[in-house]
Amino acid sequence: MTKSKKRTNGRNNLGRITCRHRGGGHKRKLRQIDFRREKIDVNAKVASIEYDPNRTAHIALLHYVDGVKRYILAPQGIKVGDIVATTKGAPFKVGNCMKLKYMPLGSFVHNIEIKPDRGAVLVRSAGLSAQLLARSEGFATIKMPSGEVRLVREECFATLGSVSNPEHNLRVDAKAGRTRWRGIRPTVRGTAMNPVDHPHGGGEGKSKGNHPQSPWAGYAKGFRTRAKKKTNKMIIKSRRKK
Repeated sequence: MTKSKKRTNGRNNLGRITCRHRGGGHKRKLRQIDFRREKIDVNAKVASIEYDPNRTAHIALLHYVDGVKRYILAPQGIKVGDIVATTKGAPFKVGNCMKLKYMPLGSFVHNIEIKPDRGAVLVRSAGLSAQLLARSEGFATIKMPSGEVRLVREECFATLGSVSNPEHNLRVDAKAGRTRWRGIRPTVRGTAMNPVDHPHGGGEGKSKGNHPQSPWAGYAKGFRTRAKKKTNKMIIKSRRKK
Protein backbone atom coordinates (compact mmCIF):
# COMPACT_ATOMS: atom_id res chain seq x y z
CA MET A 1 0.00 0.00 0.00
CA THR A 2 2.97 2.26 -0.55
CA LYS A 3 4.63 3.48 -3.72
CA SER A 4 7.69 5.51 -4.57
CA LYS A 5 7.42 9.28 -4.44
CA LYS A 6 9.31 11.30 -7.04
CA ARG A 7 10.61 14.64 -5.81
CA THR A 8 10.01 17.76 -7.88
CA ASN A 9 11.83 20.18 -5.54
CA GLY A 10 9.44 22.97 -6.48
CA ARG A 11 10.01 22.65 -10.24
CA ASN A 12 7.38 22.38 -12.97
CA ASN A 13 7.37 20.23 -16.12
CA LEU A 14 9.85 22.63 -17.75
CA GLY A 15 12.34 22.31 -14.91
CA ARG A 16 11.80 25.87 -13.74
CA ILE A 17 11.43 26.68 -10.06
CA THR A 18 7.80 27.70 -9.41
CA CYS A 19 7.85 27.19 -5.62
CA ARG A 20 10.94 28.48 -3.87
CA HIS A 21 12.71 27.04 -0.83
CA ARG A 22 12.16 23.38 -1.72
CA GLY A 23 14.76 20.65 -2.07
CA GLY A 24 16.65 17.91 -0.28
CA GLY A 25 15.06 16.25 2.71
CA HIS A 26 14.63 12.66 3.76
CA LYS A 27 13.43 10.12 1.22
CA ARG A 28 9.73 9.28 1.56
CA LYS A 29 7.27 6.69 0.37
CA LEU A 30 3.71 7.63 -0.54
CA ARG A 31 1.06 5.86 1.56
CA GLN A 32 -2.05 5.25 -0.52
CA ILE A 33 -4.93 6.57 1.58
CA ASP A 34 -8.52 5.45 0.98
CA PHE A 35 -10.40 8.74 0.70
CA ARG A 36 -13.46 7.12 -0.89
CA ARG A 37 -14.42 4.48 1.72
CA GLU A 38 -16.62 2.75 -0.86
CA LYS A 39 -16.87 -0.66 0.92
CA ILE A 40 -20.45 -0.35 2.19
CA ASP A 41 -21.49 -2.34 5.31
CA VAL A 42 -18.19 -4.22 5.53
CA ASN A 43 -16.70 -4.03 9.01
CA ALA A 44 -13.01 -3.25 9.43
CA LYS A 45 -10.76 -3.62 12.45
CA VAL A 46 -8.16 -0.96 13.25
CA ALA A 47 -4.87 -2.87 13.14
CA SER A 48 -2.48 0.00 13.87
CA ILE A 49 -2.11 3.78 14.11
CA GLU A 50 0.90 4.95 12.07
CA TYR A 51 2.92 8.06 11.28
CA ASP A 52 2.76 9.42 7.74
CA PRO A 53 5.56 11.83 6.71
CA ASN A 54 3.45 13.20 3.86
CA ARG A 55 0.66 14.67 6.02
CA THR A 56 0.06 16.29 9.39
CA ALA A 57 -2.46 13.70 10.63
CA HIS A 58 -1.81 10.11 11.68
CA ILE A 59 -3.14 7.26 9.55
CA ALA A 60 -4.90 4.04 10.57
CA LEU A 61 -4.45 0.63 8.97
CA LEU A 62 -7.78 -1.18 8.53
CA HIS A 63 -8.21 -4.93 8.15
CA TYR A 64 -11.60 -5.62 6.55
CA VAL A 65 -13.37 -8.88 7.33
CA ASP A 66 -13.09 -9.90 3.66
CA GLY A 67 -9.29 -9.70 3.84
CA VAL A 68 -8.77 -6.29 2.20
CA LYS A 69 -6.39 -3.83 3.88
CA ARG A 70 -6.64 -0.06 3.53
CA TYR A 71 -5.15 3.08 5.05
CA ILE A 72 -7.49 5.86 6.21
CA LEU A 73 -6.98 9.15 8.04
CA ALA A 74 -7.04 8.29 11.74
CA PRO A 75 -9.85 10.11 13.61
CA GLN A 76 -9.08 11.52 17.04
CA GLY A 77 -9.81 8.99 19.79
CA ILE A 78 -9.72 5.87 17.63
CA LYS A 79 -7.78 2.94 19.12
CA VAL A 80 -6.28 -0.31 17.90
CA GLY A 81 -8.99 -2.98 17.92
CA ASP A 82 -11.90 -0.62 17.21
CA ILE A 83 -14.42 -1.60 14.53
CA VAL A 84 -15.34 0.95 11.86
CA ALA A 85 -17.43 0.76 8.68
CA THR A 86 -19.09 2.72 5.92
CA THR A 87 -22.79 2.55 6.78
CA LYS A 88 -26.19 3.97 5.86
CA GLY A 89 -26.99 5.11 9.38
CA ALA A 90 -26.40 4.02 12.97
CA PRO A 91 -24.18 3.45 14.84
CA PHE A 92 -23.00 7.07 14.85
CA LYS A 93 -19.53 6.55 16.27
CA VAL A 94 -16.15 8.08 15.56
CA GLY A 95 -14.52 6.63 12.45
CA ASN A 96 -17.72 5.51 10.76
CA CYS A 97 -18.28 6.92 7.28
CA MET A 98 -21.69 7.70 5.78
CA LYS A 99 -23.50 10.14 3.53
CA LEU A 100 -24.30 13.53 4.98
CA LYS A 101 -28.04 12.89 4.62
CA TYR A 102 -27.84 10.08 7.20
CA MET A 103 -25.88 12.01 9.86
CA PRO A 104 -27.49 13.68 12.90
CA LEU A 105 -27.54 17.48 12.72
CA GLY A 106 -24.82 19.05 14.84
CA SER A 107 -22.34 16.23 14.14
CA PHE A 108 -18.64 17.02 13.87
CA VAL A 109 -17.21 15.49 10.73
CA HIS A 110 -14.04 15.40 8.64
CA ASN A 111 -12.78 13.88 5.38
CA ILE A 112 -15.68 15.38 3.40
CA GLU A 113 -16.36 14.87 -0.29
CA ILE A 114 -17.20 17.94 -2.37
CA LYS A 115 -18.57 15.89 -5.29
CA PRO A 116 -20.27 12.49 -4.81
CA ASP A 117 -18.02 9.44 -5.31
CA ARG A 118 -14.96 11.59 -6.11
CA GLY A 119 -13.20 11.01 -2.78
CA ALA A 120 -12.80 13.29 0.21
CA VAL A 121 -10.99 16.61 -0.28
CA LEU A 122 -12.18 18.82 2.62
CA VAL A 123 -11.08 18.88 6.29
CA ARG A 124 -8.12 16.48 6.18
CA SER A 125 -5.44 18.27 8.23
CA ALA A 126 -4.46 17.41 11.80
CA GLY A 127 -6.97 18.36 14.49
CA LEU A 128 -9.61 19.79 12.13
CA SER A 129 -13.36 19.15 12.08
CA ALA A 130 -16.40 20.69 10.44
CA GLN A 131 -19.96 20.84 11.80
CA LEU A 132 -23.13 19.75 10.04
CA LEU A 133 -25.63 22.56 10.64
CA ALA A 134 -28.67 21.83 8.46
CA ARG A 135 -30.08 19.97 5.45
CA SER A 136 -32.41 21.31 2.78
CA GLU A 137 -33.34 20.56 -0.85
CA GLY A 138 -30.59 17.99 -1.37
CA PHE A 139 -27.81 20.08 0.19
CA ALA A 140 -26.16 20.00 3.61
CA THR A 141 -24.96 23.20 5.29
CA ILE A 142 -21.51 22.77 6.79
CA LYS A 143 -19.46 25.13 8.93
CA MET A 144 -15.82 24.74 7.93
CA PRO A 145 -12.84 25.05 10.32
CA SER A 146 -12.00 28.43 8.74
CA GLY A 147 -15.43 29.80 9.74
CA GLU A 148 -16.80 29.60 6.18
CA VAL A 149 -20.33 28.24 5.89
CA ARG A 150 -20.94 26.40 2.64
CA LEU A 151 -23.30 23.96 0.93
CA VAL A 152 -22.30 20.40 0.05
CA ARG A 153 -24.53 17.86 -1.68
CA GLU A 154 -26.03 15.54 0.94
CA GLU A 155 -25.08 12.52 -1.23
CA CYS A 156 -21.41 13.16 -0.38
CA PHE A 157 -19.65 10.97 2.17
CA ALA A 158 -17.99 12.22 5.34
CA THR A 159 -16.45 10.61 8.41
CA LEU A 160 -17.65 11.22 11.96
CA GLY A 161 -15.26 12.83 14.43
CA SER A 162 -12.25 15.11 14.02
CA VAL A 163 -8.84 14.39 12.53
CA SER A 164 -6.15 12.97 14.81
CA ASN A 165 -2.95 14.63 16.06
CA PRO A 166 -4.44 17.93 17.30
CA GLU A 167 -1.10 18.82 18.96
CA HIS A 168 0.57 19.17 15.57
CA ASN A 169 0.48 22.97 15.71
CA LEU A 170 2.39 22.87 19.02
CA ARG A 171 5.38 21.13 17.42
CA VAL A 172 8.65 23.05 17.74
CA ASP A 173 11.34 22.22 15.16
CA ALA A 174 14.07 23.22 17.66
CA LYS A 175 16.84 23.34 15.05
CA ALA A 176 17.36 24.28 11.43
CA GLY A 177 18.31 20.73 10.49
CA ARG A 178 14.82 19.43 11.24
CA THR A 179 13.26 21.67 8.60
CA ARG A 180 15.92 20.50 6.15
CA TRP A 181 14.87 16.89 6.82
CA ARG A 182 11.39 17.92 5.70
CA GLY A 183 12.73 19.28 2.41
CA ILE A 184 12.49 22.99 3.27
CA ARG A 185 15.46 25.17 2.30
CA PRO A 186 16.45 28.49 3.89
CA THR A 187 14.47 31.64 3.09
CA VAL A 188 16.42 34.83 2.44
CA ARG A 189 14.82 38.24 3.14
CA GLY A 190 14.23 40.46 0.13
CA THR A 191 15.88 43.41 1.88
CA ALA A 192 19.11 41.40 2.16
CA MET A 193 19.28 40.91 -1.64
CA ASN A 194 20.62 43.03 -4.47
CA PRO A 195 18.29 45.19 -6.60
CA VAL A 196 18.47 42.71 -9.47
CA ASP A 197 17.17 39.88 -7.25
CA HIS A 198 14.19 41.42 -5.47
CA PRO A 199 12.06 44.61 -5.43
CA HIS A 200 13.21 45.20 -1.84
CA GLY A 201 16.92 44.75 -2.61
CA GLY A 202 19.69 47.32 -2.62
CA GLY A 203 19.96 50.67 -0.88
CA GLU A 204 22.51 52.04 1.52
CA GLY A 205 22.33 50.56 5.00
CA LYS A 206 19.09 49.04 6.20
CA SER A 207 16.52 50.66 3.99
CA LYS A 208 12.95 49.61 4.50
CA GLY A 209 11.29 47.05 2.25
CA ASN A 210 8.39 49.26 1.15
CA HIS A 211 5.21 47.26 0.59
CA PRO A 212 5.33 43.46 1.10
CA GLN A 213 5.94 42.01 -2.35
CA SER A 214 7.02 38.82 -4.05
CA PRO A 215 10.30 38.79 -6.01
CA TRP A 216 8.18 39.52 -9.08
CA ALA A 217 6.68 42.65 -7.49
CA GLY A 218 3.29 41.08 -6.83
CA TYR A 219 1.76 42.50 -3.65
CA ALA A 220 1.73 39.91 -0.89
CA LYS A 221 -0.75 41.13 1.74
CA GLY A 222 -4.31 42.37 1.66
CA PHE A 223 -5.12 41.29 -1.89
CA ARG A 224 -7.53 38.57 -2.94
CA THR A 225 -5.83 35.50 -4.37
CA ARG A 226 -8.87 33.28 -5.01
CA ALA A 227 -9.12 32.27 -8.69
CA LYS A 228 -11.86 34.15 -10.55
CA LYS A 229 -13.05 31.01 -12.31
CA LYS A 230 -14.15 29.50 -9.00
CA THR A 231 -17.82 29.82 -8.15
CA ASN A 232 -19.21 31.34 -4.97
CA LYS A 233 -22.72 29.97 -5.28
CA MET A 234 -22.05 27.22 -2.71
CA ILE A 235 -20.59 29.61 -0.13
CA ILE A 236 -23.22 31.02 2.23
CA LYS A 237 -20.86 32.95 4.50
CA SER A 238 -17.26 33.83 3.64
CA ARG A 239 -14.52 33.08 6.15
CA ARG A 240 -13.51 36.75 5.87
CA LYS A 241 -16.82 38.04 7.24
CA LYS A 242 -16.95 38.40 11.00
